[in-house]
Amino acid sequence: MILSYPNSIPKPGGHLPTQEKEQRKTAPIIYVYLMCQDDPKKCTSRKISRFRLATPVYNPRGIPRGSLILNPSVEEVLLPADAHGMRKLVAIDCSWRRADQVFARRFWGVNKRLPILLAANPVNFGHRSVLSSVEALAAALCIGGFWEESKKLLSLFKWGPTFLDLNHDPLEDYSTAMSIDEILRIEAEYFPVGLSR
Repeated sequence: MILSYPNSIPKPGGHLPTQEKEQRKTAPIIYVYLMCQDDPKKCTSRKISRFRLATPVYNPRGIPRGSLILNPSVEEVLLPADAHGMRKLVAIDCSWRRADQVFARRFWGVNKRLPILLAANPVNFGHRSVLSSVEALAAALCIGGFWEESKKLLSLFKWGPTFLDLNHDPLEDYSTAMSIDEILRIEAEYFPVGLSR
């Protein structure tokens, strides 16, 4: 899957910021709801599941209660403060062509969207928020302060580190935001309306 909004490229960063100096509590357990709508050879969720970095779920009833669901169709944006309750993190792995239909239903749990970021996956490179499932999960981990876990997920893909390079500055700023207003202000600074790819 992939998680999305409109496009522009922020200045790439060099090294990861001060995120590594503090690992907050225990990283969440990752689940992926596999809807099997895409080419299995290109499915990032299947790959991280094979490497036991995520637990696959094949039915919405298999999503654990109290999970934080990454849902691009909701208005509520993910904040760093949400990390305190981020014990179970879930990506819904579906085709972007069917995303409207899939996310027309609200999944059981705390549904949040990611703030705007750029995709690094080969299919949607440079597009705003058309993220693969692994990019979405990695972004949520970064925002929650779990940078090492994010890098571990992305390390399974040749293009994975590029995701952090492309989004270095916004991710660093998102990860220190204290409120929804601040997140929205950061989004507007990096991704002005009207500038799209």
